[in-house]
Amino acid sequence: MSKFEYSNQGYMKKVYLIIILAIIACQNLKAQTAFAGLVEFDRTVFDFGDIQANSGPVKCSFNVKNISKKNITIFNVISSCGCTDVSWCRESIKPGETGSISATYKNEDGPYPFDKTLTVYISDVKQPIILRLRGIAHDKVLPLSERYPVHFGQLGMRSPEIKVGNLSQGQQKSGEIKIANIGTSPLTLSFTDISEGLSLKIEPNPIPANGTGTLSYTISANRNKWGKNWYYATPLINGKKATAKGKALRSTNRGEEAIIAEMSSRLGEGHDEIGFWAITKEDFSGLSREQKAQAANVMFETSTYSFNPVKAGTKLDISFNYSNNGKSTLKFYKVDPEISKVTVNPTKDLAPGGKGKLTACLDTTGLPQGEVLIIVSITTNAPLRPIVNLYITGFIK
Repeated sequence: MSKFEYSNQGYMKKVYLIIILAIIACQNLKAQTAFAGLVEFDRTVFDFGDIQANSGPVKCSFNVKNISKKNITIFNVISSCGCTDVSWCRESIKPGETGSISATYKNEDGPYPFDKTLTVYISDVKQPIILRLRGIAHDKVLPLSERYPVHFGQLGMRSPEIKVGNLSQGQQKSGEIKIANIGTSPLTLSFTDISEGLSLKIEPNPIPANGTGTLSYTISANRNKWGKNWYYATPLINGKKATAKGKALRSTNRGEEAIIAEMSSRLGEGHDEIGFWAITKEDFSGLSREQKAQAANVMFETSTYSFNPVKAGTKLDISFNYSNNGKSTLKFYKVDPEISKVTVNPTKDLAPGGKGKLTACLDTTGLPQGEVLIIVSITTNAPLRPIVNLYITGFIK
């Protein structure tokens, strides 16, 4: 597994990517909602695993339980594309009762990994809830060891790195991935050295020979952790550790391959851990409109810093100007560059009406030649912009 994922892209594609990333960032902010005390989903991610491209539509369902003290109604569910049909219970759900959302992925787009979203609007839940449908469509039947190419002994995974998504303080985020037993005997799976805040469950366990199972995970928020954080666990295959062999299956949406992203140094070939990463932000869902109006409000003059062509090895000083247009002190809980080649200087709290400058240094040593795009994410205490994405872009000769 390479340290950086990168390929050269043209200028227009880079601009297109920045626009798409900004849209995705906004969608992710809206996706995370405080539904504790109102509704409870049995899952927020459904992983179909491996399917055949010519096998026809596949279906799944999500159950939503009313854990409040009054009736709730699912107003609407919107699919991210026309490739997914959705239906849901239209009647009000009484306290203690459960309704369902059903989705059908048409499976008409040929062999490729897919990740589709359903945006759910529920009464009294102030922000929409995002559900995901994932899987990989193949044009032919591949051996299990090829469909799950990262091997910890007889345990097969698509990747040792699992993206959890955004997580609000006071909440938990759950999901599941498919795993495989590529061996000829049953596999009993357990974990050791599990990071605080991470819980795992395997079904079935043991996993039958040449069969698949589901690894379910839950990340619990912690106010000592903001922004992007890793959670690790070491698999025990029939009670023993095993080091990873093979490279992960990686899929990219259009333009995403332009991003320079650094892998965790604790994962990949020769390592014995798997890792989950989540981005933890503040939960503002309980604030009234008046309280939000009295809060901090961050505004950057520009979200993109562009540099002229430089030779590899050059160190660049970078800055972004910003202001606090709100009525409370602005705090940056955490600043997360996508790669360690970007070093960000500490920032101070900013009083209402104040102006600040975020400064950083980019060391281009070891970065590939060509155009680069690096993301810097900031977790703030501003309700309107709890996560801000900044972009560093330029050309390395």
